[in-house]
Amino acid sequence: MSDDKPAREPIAEDARIDALEQRLKAAKEREEQRNRPQATGSDANYRSGNRVLADLLGGILGGLVLGWLVDTFAGTSPWGLLVGLFLGIVVAFRNIFRMANTRSDDSSPEG
Repeated sequence: MSDDKPAREPIAEDARIDALEQRLKAAKEREEQRNRPQATGSDANYRSGNRVLADLLGGILGGLVLGWLVDTFAGTSPWGLLVGLFLGIVVAFRNIFRMANTRSDDSSPEG
């Protein structure tokens, strides 16, 4: 019985199918590479710019609101507003200078 050949011989793979599978695999790899998120330095710069803008606007507007509140309740019209605006600007620039002087995480010394 072991000498008998099976009724059907296994079908040899077609070279066209192999070539098609290789092309499909290469196309999938290219598509994955194209869709992979690209991390660039411009993202960090964009975030830093947004933070500077937020600090500047927040400091100025916060100082204005607090100065206006002082003027409203204390009756020291324009002085509370002016002092609040000045303090808001000082705080905003202090935060911006502090942020500019800190080292970023990705700038490690080489060696």
